[in-house]
Amino acid sequence: MALLMIRSVSRAVTQNSVRNSWLRSCGYAKTSAISQIQTQDPESYIEASDNETFKILANDMLVYDNFLTKEEEKSLVTEIEPVMKRMRYEYEHWDDAIHGYRETERKKWNDENQLILKRVRECSFPVGTPQIDFTHILDLKKDGYIKPHVDAVRFCGRVIAGLCLLSPCVMRLVMVDDKTRYGDILLNQRALYVMKDRARYEFSHEVLEESMSIFKGNVVPRDRRISVMCRNEPDKEDKET
Repeated sequence: MALLMIRSVSRAVTQNSVRNSWLRSCGYAKTSAISQIQTQDPESYIEASDNETFKILANDMLVYDNFLTKEEEKSLVTEIEPVMKRMRYEYEHWDDAIHGYRETERKKWNDENQLILKRVRECSFPVGTPQIDFTHILDLKKDGYIKPHVDAVRFCGRVIAGLCLLSPCVMRLVMVDDKTRYGDILLNQRALYVMKDRARYEFSHEVLEESMSIFKGNVVPRDRRISVMCRNEPDKEDKET
């Protein structure tokens, strides 16, 4: 898809329409460390095709910049790297969704990283939400990319939370029923994103390849990128279909 250059949604619209959506604390657990983390102003990380799409994504596609410290990022990568080095990058995915990738799942982490992922889960999922125990780890080459797709509802539920390691990228969400409506999402290194509800079900998502990695007219340099994703269990009805 050719990158369309569009105007940013005006600050007035942002302040009047969605300000309450982003002025809220991260997380559902009432711990001080979590409650002090706040989402970014959506205008700083969303470039949308129209105001209505912007409002949907401002509510259901949340980004927390600098969720990780440099030390925490290093800790995660240090534990992941030995596993990934034993794997080759692949160029054909089972559902043709990813190009230039390695992936695995992990249930047990060292104590330090377990605490980091606990913080991710507290920030991303309502208390009592049944969650998938395994985290999904996706290692994308510098020239790799993720094609437009909607994650199957039988494999995971309404929330996908991802940590962005090693490199920034631009994620594009396109409305399934109207492909003229879309939003580009800036995901900085060490950020956490939470994709939920309408953003999860009504939009496809993709990670733009290096030549298209542009946000609001600025090139977003791509490098190798690792994402660590937590998901909740699918609804019973979806799981059985």
